[in-house]
Amino acid sequence: MINYLRENLSEKRFQHSLNVASAAERLAGINGADSDKAYLSGLLHDICKEIPPEEQLELMKRSGYEIQPVEWGAKKTHHAVAGAQFVREKYGITDPDIVDPIRWHTVGRGKMTIYEQIIFMADLISDERSYSGAKELRELTYRDLPCGLYEGFRWMLQESLNKQRTIPQSTFDAYNEYTDAQTRRQAT
Repeated sequence: MINYLRENLSEKRFQHSLNVASAAERLAGINGADSDKAYLSGLLHDICKEIPPEEQLELMKRSGYEIQPVEWGAKKTHHAVAGAQFVREKYGITDPDIVDPIRWHTVGRGKMTIYEQIIFMADLISDERSYSGAKELRELTYRDLPCGLYEGFRWMLQESLNKQRTIPQSTFDAYNEYTDAQTRRQAT
């Protein structure tokens, strides 16, 4: 798998994949999840990021996932659904703890599993990320994953609004869930 990634991703994307895998492994260890599963899912999360758009669409169509209308129109997120299907077909990986986080790492959803939470955040906080607030979000997430998720979804929604991007319902569902949880935590 490492050889496939090295040969089929740009050097920058390959390094990002290694960084996400490392962050995922660390988050899994902190949060009582299987570090090997998290590492593998993080490693493979962008496996289809640089394949041609028409191949991504074909993989999406075969995936069996429910795909929101907004996602069909958001080409930047296609690689996530395509990647989940690709790892099933190419490597025979069917464990939902590995495959589903790949599918949801770009948009999130309500009721995310621990592995989906880990890969979503590992992608946002990987070591090469340098956007304004990345360092603080990284530190927060390693201390408190639920709080990191709340701040991560806030950041993601703000970025989408600033760039006038459409936002899938699943992203709103996740934002609302983590906002409610954060509000309850602050009230106690």
